[in-house]
Amino acid sequence: MDDGVSRMWADSAFGFWNTVTLTGADIASEALGDQLRRAASFMRSKSRPGYLWIFEELLSPQAREGLFRHAATAGLELAFSGRGMAGDLSIPEPFHPELEFRRVETDEQLTVYGDINARAYGMPPEAGRDALAGSGLWRSDIHAYLGYRDGRPVTCAATIAGPDSIFLALVATLPEEMRRGYGEAVTRKAIHEGAKRSGHRRLVLHATQAGQPVYERIGCHANTPIHFLQLAQA
Repeated sequence: MDDGVSRMWADSAFGFWNTVTLTGADIASEALGDQLRRAASFMRSKSRPGYLWIFEELLSPQAREGLFRHAATAGLELAFSGRGMAGDLSIPEPFHPELEFRRVETDEQLTVYGDINARAYGMPPEAGRDALAGSGLWRSDIHAYLGYRDGRPVTCAATIAGPDSIFLALVATLPEEMRRGYGEAVTRKAIHEGAKRSGHRRLVLHATQAGQPVYERIGCHANTPIHFLQLAQA
């Protein structure tokens, strides 16, 4: 942490593991410009790309209006936007007639999980493998699930237990298998198992615009808009 700029940079090929976040409250427009410049300078010093996460509710009204102007001045551009979401849920044992759910317990399954995420988010395969390969945490404490159709893994989702809630992470479906309900089904499975093991009913997550309707069907409600900024492409 450095004057409101928090750095959590794994220097991974998987860009979601390389993050910078602004952590103040009611950040004024002038302070926002300075923090964005320092965040961008830090990002430029790294060999791998990542994202600066901006939570709109942490900005003053004036800072919100000038966010993208300040970002452009700092050499940043919008990669994509989403919403924070949360809900108090009770998910019954999920079922999908075309899927078999298996918990991730082996290095091979971790590699598959990473590959699905890389393909879904348009990253090279090595990025997904770099994200999870060899992680004992993902094979034990995290409730990560793969959904298999006819023996082939096509979708995945995971939940991570916190002190009083579970966090939904890395939901993905192979691009050619989308719009068949697979992502929602495996998400429900990960939530069901994570809640059962942790005892928590509260779910929190960051949703892309495409994923938000799925999470609303599950019972979550949107809160703050989130903008993911990256270094401007030359």
